[in-house]
Amino acid sequence: MLYGFFFDNSRCTGCRTCEMACVDFNNLSVGRRYRRVIDYEGGSCELAADGTAKTTAFCYHVSLACNHCANPECVHVCPTGAMHKNELGLVCVDAHKCIGCGYCTIACPYHAPSIDPEAHQSSKCDGCTSRVERGKRPICVEACPLRALDFGEVDDLLARHAGTTSDVVPLPSSEYTNPNLYMRLSPAGESTRMGDGFIANSQEIENNHENS
Repeated sequence: MLYGFFFDNSRCTGCRTCEMACVDFNNLSVGRRYRRVIDYEGGSCELAADGTAKTTAFCYHVSLACNHCANPECVHVCPTGAMHKNELGLVCVDAHKCIGCGYCTIACPYHAPSIDPEAHQSSKCDGCTSRVERGKRPICVEACPLRALDFGEVDDLLARHAGTTSDVVPLPSSEYTNPNLYMRLSPAGESTRMGDGFIANSQEIENNHENS
């Protein structure tokens, strides 16, 4: 069984309701987030000789948590078996085994795991396993006001959302870990290539790991 997330890049406004719902549900300390929103911007706006504005400016948002990959690097490098796939196929941390070595935080190309500064152990999105076991969807999915997020068994998810991809700038190539993340892209997301823009909120994202 494989579960995954669907994200509609064309609907997301970057409101961060998904982030805040996750923080509240998991009772995370200030500055820690399991789900984060990346703001990606680029292009320019120039004034032509005739006085008209010519713009190539673009902006879009990517809501990202753990992708519960088919080939999770965090699981591969964990020396104690603490990072594992549970009976639902969701990647989780066994607190009884985690020694806080941080190998998982280095190995994950999506930077999903981080070290809890109080427990000194790895922690991350577990796909809201406790909710999924009761037939509910993850809290971030339920909270999204634009319905830009969905969750379910991969076959069902792909049946509901045709024409998806697992790749968008600035995320790493999906070939590394085969993430169970399926996205519908906005026109900007479809046309942007690496180097066309920049992460506008990089400090916000980096702070999550600095705090860990």
